[in-house]
Amino acid sequence: MATIDPSQLGQWFDACGATLTLYARQCLPAPAAEDVVQDVFVRLMAQRQPPRNVKAWLFRSVRNAAVSRIRAERSRLNHEPQAAAQRARWFEHRHDDLIDADVAQQTLASLPHEQREVVVLRIWADMTLQEIADVTGEPVSTLFSRYKAGLAEVRRRLESSCKTKNH
Repeated sequence: MATIDPSQLGQWFDACGATLTLYARQCLPAPAAEDVVQDVFVRLMAQRQPPRNVKAWLFRSVRNAAVSRIRAERSRLNHEPQAAAQRARWFEHRHDDLIDADVAQQTLASLPHEQREVVVLRIWADMTLQEIADVTGEPVSTLFSRYKAGLAEVRRRLESSCKTKNH
């Protein structure tokens, strides 16, 4: 049972890498084409023994990977609007609520990302500030400030919404 020699892999890359990337760029943007070629060389390296015709194997693998990537992207684009429409709402309407669920949703969505992330993780994921610090890599004191500012902004906007609703 033979294995792929790393120096041989380098020779194949030197001989075919640029051409494979050009080939993949027929149907993929440059970064995606480069990723596909790199992935194919990683797969080649994982082979127990080299294919009979390495050059043909490389081109076939790049073609198959590019086609798979295109299909996955099309599928994602087709399903993204449906998933967004079906996505669970942060707030649900209840007839006895004093707060309008749509306003609450819009308010939370309009917060700066840093504040919204802390508020969502703290309230919906029931995480401590230390746990959030572990996730984000931010100091607890920074997260506390963001959480406090985010809640204050949500409160201000919801109170304003309630006042205009009652008048």
